[in-house]
This record gives sequence, structure tokens and C-alpha cells, in this order.
Amino acid sequence: MDTMKTAYLNILESVGEDPERDGLRDTPERAAKAMAFLTHGYQQTLEEVVNGAIFESESDEMVIVKNIELYSLCEHHLLPFIGKCHVAYLPRGKVIGLSKIARIVDMYARRLQIQESLTHQIATAVLEVTGGRGVGVIIESQHMCMMMRGVQKQNSSMTTSSMLGLFRKDINTRNEFLQLVKD
Repeated sequence: MDTMKTAYLNILESVGEDPERDGLRDTPERAAKAMAFLTHGYQQTLEEVVNGAIFESESDEMVIVKNIELYSLCEHHLLPFIGKCHVAYLPRGKVIGLSKIARIVDMYARRLQIQESLTHQIATAVLEVTGGRGVGVIIESQHMCMMMRGVQKQNSSMTTSSMLGLFRKDINTRNEFLQLVKD
């Protein structure tokens, strides 16, 4: 924490601010704590997040969790990207506790990321822990690095997908997922 605090102090001085002025006096510590929180996914493992919440089930129909909000930091500029994630899987004798899907999304989102990698990491993790016949993940988000700097396109958004197993091989499975997340 001290290293990050010193780094933020240096940043404030580098942009020409006085880190001793009233409004900034505690900013290096607050910023360090915020960064630690925003990147706490590095301190988590898939096993800890799932915490044994895999249950036997006869269900073999598609399970979808839609509109999971996510907040991440772009690894290129350390600026936020904010959006929603849709996750679907086809069980094969086991289902995962509902909240665990959102926790998996958060674990990977709370790391420095690019959206393309985040999408694939979530899909791979869900497939690994469920042993399902397939997984589909779609992320839609807005990137502050495009909105606040650079091209400054306020209404731009990015959509990525990762389709594994039957979601990749079977067009009907993929289309069912795509149709259900549109609603």
C-alpha cells in the first residue's frame, strides 16, 4: 500500500498539483486504497470464488444469467470500462450456484484487462467449474479511454463474445442464446 501511496503522490506532483493542499492531502492514500479495491481480483482464485457451490442436477437445458454489471480497468490506460455481461451454459449433471457466476465475472473484471480477454477468461472459467457441454459469454461495455480521451466518442460501445463447446459448434444453441439475451 505504501508503494502505491508514494506513486500517487508522485503523480499529483507530476501534474503540477500541491499534494499538501487541503483537498489533496489524503488523496494518495485514498487513491491507493481505491486501486487496491479495483484490482482485488488478483487476490482471488477460481476455487475460492466458487467455494464448492457446484450441485448435482438433472437439468440439461440452457442456464442464462443476464445483465451482470461489470466494472474493470483498461490495461492500456488504467481507465474504467463499464458494462454488462451475459453468461450461459449447458449443464452436464451439475449446476453452479447462481451468485457464483457473478462472482466469477467480478474476479476477472477486477484485474487490469482488455475486454476481449475478459470475455474469454469468464467463459473458460465457467466451463472449467461446471464441466458443461458449452458456455457462451457476451460483454457489452463503454470504455472511458475512448470517451474521455483520444477519439472522445461518447456513444461508442464494444461488444465481445466467447462461445465454447456447443455454443460454438451448434448454430441452434448459439442462436437460442443470442435471442434470449436480446429480450
